Amino acid sequence: MTKDAFEVIPAVDLKDGEVVQLVQGERGTETGYGDPVTAATRWVDAGAETLHLVDLDGAFEGERGNADAIDAILDAVDVPVQLGGGIRTDEDALELLDTGVDRVILGTAALEEPELVERVSATNPDGLLVSLDAKGGEVVVSGWTEGTGLDPGSAAGRYEDLGAAGILFTDVDVEGQKAGVRTGTVEEIVEAVDIPVIASGGVASIEDIAALKDVGATAVVVGTALYEGAFTLEAAKHAVE
Repeated sequence: MTKDAFEVIPAVDLKDGEVVQLVQGERGTETGYGDPVTAATRWVDAGAETLHLVDLDGAFEGERGNADAIDAILDAVDVPVQLGGGIRTDEDALELLDTGVDRVILGTAALEEPELVERVSATNPDGLLVSLDAKGGEVVVSGWTEGTGLDPGSAAGRYEDLGAAGILFTDVDVEGQKAGVRTGTVEEIVEAVDIPVIASGGVASIEDIAALKDVGATAVVVGTALYEGAFTLEAAKHAVE
């Protein structure tokens, strides 16, 4: 992952072994989209160069809950995979990196124990993303349920200094609503760091993807809009080439 190219990355969010999409990260709002391997291979066949996997049960409960589905996806695809949700320790992160995950995503754990980012990055300099999810301009953790008082831009700079290979920023206020993106905070984070910034949340159109590219994001994670057919992955990739 570099800042020289721009990727459209399909999301494969997992809950109880099924692909789902949530609205604003709220439990009980999920729409199901079937089998994880079917979804993953569909996106790879459509041209995905990376897949974004989230273990939502892990994010909410604090320990991974969809390991079997994730292992099946890793066996089925031959593109890089980034994974978040329920990764809380060095051992969790290093085991996943050793078993085929290309980049682990730390959210709550990074906020609670910043030194974890430094330790994992020391041996895997390209293998760790820090997830900064924001509601109302404040970084939130624990499945987007707890505020931290942190500003996303300042937090991003902190984790760059600790060795993170990139920042994944999710705008929870617009996540899953297909109402369009807000580029302001993304631009602030891009200006605050020199590492890649991946944007997520609110994408409803190809124009949204172009807008995120224009403010300097390296990639965008897209979920609901792709699953609901607002546009195709092929069209999105073509638009930003």
